[in-house]
Amino acid sequence: MTGDHQRLALLLFSCFVAVTLGITTWVSRRRRGSAEEFYAGGRLFSPMENGFAIAGDYMSAASFLGVTGLIALYGYDGMLYVVGFLVAWLVVLFLVAELVRNCGRFTLADVVAARMSERPVRIAAGTSSVTVSVLYLVAQMVGAGSLVALLLGRTSGAAQAWAVIGVGALMVIYVSLGGMRATTWIQIVKAVLLLSGTIALTVLVLLRFHGDVDRLLLTAADRSGHGRAFLAPGLKYGGTWTARLDFISLGLALVLGTGGLPHILSRFYTVPTARAARRSTVWSIGLIGGFYLMTIVLGFGAAAVVGTDAVRGSNAAGNTAVPLLALDLGGGAGSTGGTVLFAVVAAVAFATILAVVAGITLASSASVAHDLYASLRRSRAKARSEVTVARWAAVAIGVMAIALGLLARDLNVAFLVGLAFAVAASANLPVLLYSLFWRGFTTRGAVWAVYGGLIPALGLVLLSPVVSGSPASLFPDVDFQYFPLQNPGIVSIPLGFLAGWLGTITSDEVADGAKYAETEVRSLTGAGAA
Repeated sequence: MTGDHQRLALLLFSCFVAVTLGITTWVSRRRRGSAEEFYAGGRLFSPMENGFAIAGDYMSAASFLGVTGLIALYGYDGMLYVVGFLVAWLVVLFLVAELVRNCGRFTLADVVAARMSERPVRIAAGTSSVTVSVLYLVAQMVGAGSLVALLLGRTSGAAQAWAVIGVGALMVIYVSLGGMRATTWIQIVKAVLLLSGTIALTVLVLLRFHGDVDRLLLTAADRSGHGRAFLAPGLKYGGTWTARLDFISLGLALVLGTGGLPHILSRFYTVPTARAARRSTVWSIGLIGGFYLMTIVLGFGAAAVVGTDAVRGSNAAGNTAVPLLALDLGGGAGSTGGTVLFAVVAAVAFATILAVVAGITLASSASVAHDLYASLRRSRAKARSEVTVARWAAVAIGVMAIALGLLARDLNVAFLVGLAFAVAASANLPVLLYSLFWRGFTTRGAVWAVYGGLIPALGLVLLSPVVSGSPASLFPDVDFQYFPLQNPGIVSIPLGFLAGWLGTITSDEVADGAKYAETEVRSLTGAGAA
């Protein structure tokens, strides 16, 4: 990239950072220091505000960079992520949003612990929530490294490392100083910027092809090197039975995983009522649905305008497809229009990463303080003490995410998020649904459901081609690959539900019918909700 690209993109990014740091400072001066303020923003956000914040939280680097890159590389098969990410919100709308808002207070564990033995359930759910959050954070860090390498024209590990460290430092500042209120406003600003940038790019792509979508698709197929196969299923997932099973596994993880993501669940506590939570979800579905429809245009647009080979040459995982598309649409390298458009897209992508990592870090630090720390102390900690622990937890989680992000910097960010979704669907969703809908569910069932999904999911990933046994693995020089699929969801999700059932039927504990009835009334009516 030219010096003009670098200076303008860094200037725009610096403006966003300055604005968001200003928001954080303003909020930090007004906060009361209570747990409700830090974890849930005082529950003061309207459905529209929260809907934009949810969209900002969900439309991550995996969506803006990873999904468009996969479509640019694999065509039809890359669209699986679009379908999965969007359909998942039907599960959230009908089974999760309103019920979680009524039954919980700050975290997933609050919902489960309402009718179980509190300490083991909180430890299990807190451990799972932190694990999912760290996996999700790694994807954002990888996206940050790819962007900076392209922006600065450097592919060295040092440039990517400094980008990851910088993003990690900013996210710790946002969370530790501003809590949920600052994080929410950052996500709202980011959602507006991202949607505006995506609309502008989509319009430019369609104008390039005079609104002829058929011409766009045919040009993308021609420049992909695969011909009409680019527009048909099977390019990535249809070659072998293993690939087809991977397709099913990924689809299950994407559709079921959203309902178990800690940073999404925590957003439903920032509104005053369950009705507001449901309306927030409707707002977010509209915004997210429009965004993902546009990513399809951008993915095929990148293949048609930039070319699949050029996208792969810039970044093997396709993470830089959108910035390259913006550069070309603006007039190409060295042109004023290309420089401006590239800089805007790079700044928006950075804003996306910063906003998402802030939300994920807040959710994971809340799990550490509100679930793990308070449970291990054997007594409920004071709210102010919990908030202090949450701030320090944000620092520790940031350091962990930075280290793992540096290790996984050559993987596609959408693929990495798929792994996080698989763990969430395997460990968090079973215990959540059983707690809400099964009268006979017990403490042992809850603990087994979490660990029965979490341990197999992580174990299968370690034994998969993601970690070893292939040139694209994290450790390509060693081979301890025994599980053939890249995504473990097809095995680990049923195991999570099965483990919860087995734990319950083998338990000597008799489920408390009165507590279930109380939970059922509370979840459906909101009576007694926090």
